[in-house]
Amino acid sequence: MISIQSKWRYLFMFLGIQLVVMALLSREGYQKRVSYFIRIFRKPDTTGLSGRNQTTVGIPGGDVYANLSTLFKTHVNEDHMPLCPKTSPLIGGPIHVKFPSGLTLAEVQRKNPLVMRGGRYRPPDCEARHRTAIIIPHRHREHHLKFLLYYLHPFLQRQQLNYRIYIIHQAGTYTFNRAKLMNVGFREAMREEDWDCLFFHDVDLIPEDDRNTYVCDSNPKHVAIAMDKFGYKLPYKMYFGGVSALTPLHYLKMNGFPNNYWGWGGEDDDIGLRVSLGGMYISRPSVKVGRYKMIKHKLDKGNDVNPKRFNMLAKTRQTWKSDGMNTAEYELISREYMPLYTNITVNIGTEAGLHSPPPPHPPEKAAEKHPEKKAPAEVPVNVPAKITEGDTNKKPTQNTSNHV
Repeated sequence: MISIQSKWRYLFMFLGIQLVVMALLSREGYQKRVSYFIRIFRKPDTTGLSGRNQTTVGIPGGDVYANLSTLFKTHVNEDHMPLCPKTSPLIGGPIHVKFPSGLTLAEVQRKNPLVMRGGRYRPPDCEARHRTAIIIPHRHREHHLKFLLYYLHPFLQRQQLNYRIYIIHQAGTYTFNRAKLMNVGFREAMREEDWDCLFFHDVDLIPEDDRNTYVCDSNPKHVAIAMDKFGYKLPYKMYFGGVSALTPLHYLKMNGFPNNYWGWGGEDDDIGLRVSLGGMYISRPSVKVGRYKMIKHKLDKGNDVNPKRFNMLAKTRQTWKSDGMNTAEYELISREYMPLYTNITVNIGTEAGLHSPPPPHPPEKAAEKHPEKKAPAEVPVNVPAKITEGDTNKKPTQNTSNHV
């Protein structure tokens, strides 16, 4: 007769065999669970970027750069390159983002040897299926820019994209105008190349999952659906801020972006409304994939809250066809091909227009009604406006844009 102790022994053996079988049937899920519990008790790496990178990604034992280490420039004729796979084998999934001190653009450049002058990249071993331009409105955000470039370059390379990064820099000290800079970015990027897709990207948002592919959909695409500052949730249905993507056709249908939102706020909602007014709808990735971490900062000087934004939004249905790509005026000041990006500096004017209007002529004193009394001879009639110092030698800057 089998004893009670033997029964327990057989029971434990049976349960053990079941656990082994379950582990073999779902090996990947088992490994993930084990890795999760190991990470809980593992001491976090604090060695900084000079040693092992602080970014941990969803691939075993790697960071955002780990699965790019095998890539190198080949001498194969580009005409005979095979097409890249529909789904890149380099995609790793979630990215754990940190902002270590001491990061420099020189280090970012060193870690991205295949990025060409102007922030241009093509996969070295296959022909990309997608051509994407990244447009980043910018002014006085160099600290944020180096972190974005550190993560964005490998993020895009893992997706095997043919891409270039454009920084659209607003010259001067007048109030910042994000949407108008994006209009400039669209025109200047398309002037260089025939891009399939254009991503309009805030400089302070870092993507946290490379399954969030930077390619366009059949409708305008809002990809920053889950930001940490909103608790990784979409704040409201029509939100279109942070990072969004348009094809050239989408851009034309919605007449681009508004030019009259000076300061912070309002333009995102205006753009979202333009999508529906253009007969389209907003597509989005899943909340698990469209995750972004924001670099914390205070409101910038020269980018105060726009007090007119709600009144302007109420009129979007009446103004969207008359304010957009067809009315965007600017002056191109410079185009510089930097190691990690193309820097385009522009003058976008002020609320009064591209050029401030000249001061009005002083009103002339009318002669007295009595015909026998005339204006004194020493007071000239039609005195010209006073010429300010420096105007005599100043030549007008050429308007390179006319209308977009």
